[in-house]
Amino acid sequence: MALLKRIALLVKPYWMRLVAAAFLSLLISGLNGGLAWLVKPALDGIFLRRDAHLLALLPLGILALYLMRGFFAFFQSYLMRSTGAKVMRDIRNSLYRHVLYLPVNEFKKESSGLLLSRVINDAGQLQGLVAYSIKDIFVETATVLVLLSVAFYRRWDLALISVTVLPAALYGTRKLGKRLKKVSTEGQKKISLITEFLTETFSGIKMVKIFEREGVLAALFREKNQGYYRELMRSARLIEFTSLMMEVVGGMGIAFVLWYGGRLVVREVITPGEFFSFLTAIFMVYTPARRLATASNGLQQAKAYLERLDELFCKEREADGAVTLAPLRREIEFRNVSFTYPNAKGPVLSDITLTVKRGEIIALVGRSGAGKTSFIDLIPRFNDPTKGGIFIDGVNIAEASLPSLRGQIGLVSQDIILFNDTVRANIAFGNPAASEEEIVRAAQAAHAHDFILDLPKGYDTVIGERGVMISGGQRQRISIARAILKNPPLLILDEATSSLDTESEMIVQKALDTLMENRTTFVIAHRLSTVQKADRIIVLEKGRILESGSHEDLLRSGGMYRKLHDLQLSSAGYGR
Repeated sequence: MALLKRIALLVKPYWMRLVAAAFLSLLISGLNGGLAWLVKPALDGIFLRRDAHLLALLPLGILALYLMRGFFAFFQSYLMRSTGAKVMRDIRNSLYRHVLYLPVNEFKKESSGLLLSRVINDAGQLQGLVAYSIKDIFVETATVLVLLSVAFYRRWDLALISVTVLPAALYGTRKLGKRLKKVSTEGQKKISLITEFLTETFSGIKMVKIFEREGVLAALFREKNQGYYRELMRSARLIEFTSLMMEVVGGMGIAFVLWYGGRLVVREVITPGEFFSFLTAIFMVYTPARRLATASNGLQQAKAYLERLDELFCKEREADGAVTLAPLRREIEFRNVSFTYPNAKGPVLSDITLTVKRGEIIALVGRSGAGKTSFIDLIPRFNDPTKGGIFIDGVNIAEASLPSLRGQIGLVSQDIILFNDTVRANIAFGNPAASEEEIVRAAQAAHAHDFILDLPKGYDTVIGERGVMISGGQRQRISIARAILKNPPLLILDEATSSLDTESEMIVQKALDTLMENRTTFVIAHRLSTVQKADRIIVLEKGRILESGSHEDLLRSGGMYRKLHDLQLSSAGYGR
């Protein structure tokens, strides 16, 4: 009942379709009962009394009943299929929207392949549930009731004998259904692993080829695919065993009815027409009863899918504040900020206190694991401090609405995210209402306009997934143009030039200089030469501010920054 209530909530927006489908189901059931009812007059009137007039009319009546039943079944099935498709569409829309608003850390816990499987595979299975299982419950339940009414009316004692075997069948169906739910859950896990494996393979295809791992990955895929196949076969065996059980039960009931009812006909207690009318109704009952058993299995499968979807729906969305944050006017303050990742042994940032004036350029440097990326991820609230707070013009950003906070921030990182769309759409991603003139000006400021015009269709060129159709430097300049078009007062540059060659870096650096004008900027840079123009350089070590000052001051002090600088000059390099 809990599952049916849940399904009722899913289909509630389309209740008029369901009412129409239910009405058609009653008509179909009535026609099925009418066909069983006509067996008695057909046998008694035509074969016993040899009524020629009835012989002329009865076939026409049966033909009319079949035509009407087919007509009603067509529209009833279409209504249920369309309802199932609409429910699947709504679930996918809701699921995708919910996923978009999850905290960034949730995307680190689960791979994109697993999330993709939830949205595509799990939600898609529910279409079949509504289209077939619910349809069968509507039609076949009413059909069983109507046909049993005909059977009991014709001969109640025979009908009672016939239905005594049904409770045993229903009990067995219920037991098998519970096992089927477990198998379906395991099957969905297996297909999720396959989706995850495919996503990782396709996104890392260059590494696969350079390390010649095609054969190994093909073998791994066969193994995963075989695991899913085994679960499908387990599911198929349970479903088919349900059908087998219903066939055996039905055969037992009908065999006994034939023996007992035949004796009544021989003794002339009932007429052959009355018996065969009853027998037809019983024969017709077992088919919808078998379909109801299959529908019950479908409900158990749906329960498994819904539980997996609920696991995702139950994940808490990002905590949003109620305060509309005004554009940055004075300063950003970090007040005793500490941050620890979930399940981590210790904090990655400890007691960070820092004030950044509007328009100031702050560079963050340090060894790998010093906490630089964790530091800047706190500004747009990709993570929230576990202690202390970050304030913009005196307002704690934890109390600010996310749109008013993130609307002020532009991000350019080494992990360039472009979409399989046109150059124009990628530049305008953060400002879809931008005019053509504004898009071109942003591209010119990012030193991207000229190479864009050289593309096959200029600004209408589709650049492929993650911009694979253009070079790394060109991708970075498009991402800079996107940030320029957004025109944010606060800018984050996360190693924006680390993966570029010297020539591309020079062009991109010019674009970044344009972008940073009159903006409060936080810069993480691999090459220390790119942070020398910063107003202040913050040296992080084990999550703490070790040094702070200008490039010249830090060199003179002879501390960590000087060591990093000297290491880089000697070509030893350092990581993040």
